[in-house]
Order: sequence, then structure tokens, then C-alpha cells
Amino acid sequence: MDLNAVRLLVRVAQARSFTRAAGDLGLTQSGLSRAISRLESQLGVRLLQRNTRSVSLTPDGQMLYERAAPLLAELAETEKLMLDRRCTPSGLLKISTPSLFGRKVVMPVIGELTLRYPDLCIEAVMTDRLVDIVDEGFDALLRTGEIQDQRVIARTLKPLRWITVASPAYLARFGTPQTVEDLKDHSCLTVRNLRSAKLVDWQFMLDGKVRDVSVEGRLIFDIGDALVDGAVGGFGIAQVMEFAVREDLAAGRLVALLEDFAGRSRAISLVYPPSRQYSPKLMAFAQALGHAQW
Repeated sequence: MDLNAVRLLVRVAQARSFTRAAGDLGLTQSGLSRAISRLESQLGVRLLQRNTRSVSLTPDGQMLYERAAPLLAELAETEKLMLDRRCTPSGLLKISTPSLFGRKVVMPVIGELTLRYPDLCIEAVMTDRLVDIVDEGFDALLRTGEIQDQRVIARTLKPLRWITVASPAYLARFGTPQTVEDLKDHSCLTVRNLRSAKLVDWQFMLDGKVRDVSVEGRLIFDIGDALVDGAVGGFGIAQVMEFAVREDLAAGRLVALLEDFAGRSRAISLVYPPSRQYSPKLMAFAQALGHAQW
């Protein structure tokens, strides 16, 4: 089978026009048509239905297209990766990261990378939405929790640690909880899980084990980012990732609470398709991220 002719067929099928496909490929319409005809003769089947206005795939043509198009795309990606291996980081690196982690940790990393590599462009989607790395065309994701997707490689990073905090103004007004049980008498800033619609439990080390604890408050958010602002504003107690409040703790805007009961942590991984693992731009990002502090 003539692989180049198959590539031409795929382009005609995508364009649904010999004229547009020929223009995209830099060929004459007649030359393109002859190449497809030779492929049909070679296979002994008709692949395209032609009329004066458009072209469409026959059932045989549709089967060939569905099998060949992914293979051609993979070959193109392989060629791109082989070229990338000989180059310094360049081109577009598209990543996704949880919103707060992205702003506090990833932003300095990718900013420095763009300064170091002038030909590198980074598109960072900072969202708590669960994106699909393959279907949405990402080079890599930062994702918390256990990674069960068998299509990807997961590179485990330093775990995230949670801390319970409140502002000095809040504590002066309502007092400082000394035990986990004391939280029932306080306003706790909470987040509603968008998938389960339930409030996210807090976690503490109790009786030698990390246990979930249900808390209540009159401020409920859809993302964790707002917890920091709410706590700094004096509106309640929050349990947040430590990196998100490190500067506020150092500046005295927040105070750490219940440290003897701290125990919540969660894994975070850099996730990417196997086809990207030798890409210089991804390797540069992974290396820089490995040296980041959180």
C-alpha cells in the first residue's frame, strides 16, 4: 500500500474537497485525483464518491480512513519528537494545573523557563476542572490523588501538606481552638466538591490515624483559592495547602492552629503521554518543577 497515497486520501476526506486538499498539499487537483485512483486500483475498491460539488468516503474508504488517520498522526508526532530531541526547548508546551498550585508554584517556574528559552511558549490552563490530557491536546498535567489512567505516565512529586489557619483578628474575636472538637464552635470556611456536591471534609491526626472531620460554616466556596482570602479577611478558620499561606504566616496575617493534630497530605504528579516523555520542552519543565518549593 502506498503510504503517501493514504496520506493524500486522509487529507481529501478531512477537506471534503479535492480543490481544498490540493491547495493545502501544494499539488494540482488532477495529480491528487490520479494518486487516489492509483490507490483504489491497488486495493481493488472504490474509496471516494465523487460529484461536481463534493467528495465523500465510501464504506471501504471510511474504514481505511478510521484506521489510517490515527496512525498517520502518530507517525507525525514521532517525527516531531525525533526532531525535538536534537533541539533545545522550543515551540508550544500546553499544560494544566490546579488553580491555586498554578498561581503560587507553577507560575514562577514557567515564567523562568520562558526567560531561559526564548523559543519556548507555554500555555498554562489553571483550573480545578478535571481535563482530558489526550482529547484536549495537553502535553502534561499536574494532578492530585491517585492516577488511574493507563494511557499516561505519572511522575510523582513532593506531596502537598495541609495546614489549619486563621487570622489574628478572628482569633481575638472568637478565641483559639485548642482541640479538633473545638471547631464545632467556630466558623469554618469550606469548599463544595463540584462532582459529589458534598462539602469537603477536613483531616486531622487523631488516635494515631488520619481521620476525616466534618466542619461547618456560613461561607462555602466552589474552589480552594477563596479560602486563603477568607481566612486573611478574618471571616473564619480554613484548612489549606501550606504553600498557599507561607507568606501570610511569615507576615503575621495568619496563624497556624491545631499543629499537634496536623496530618493531611496528598500526592501530586506530573502526568504526560508516553509520546511526550523525550520532548526537551517537557523535560525542561519537569526538571524545573522538581526544584520548586512548596
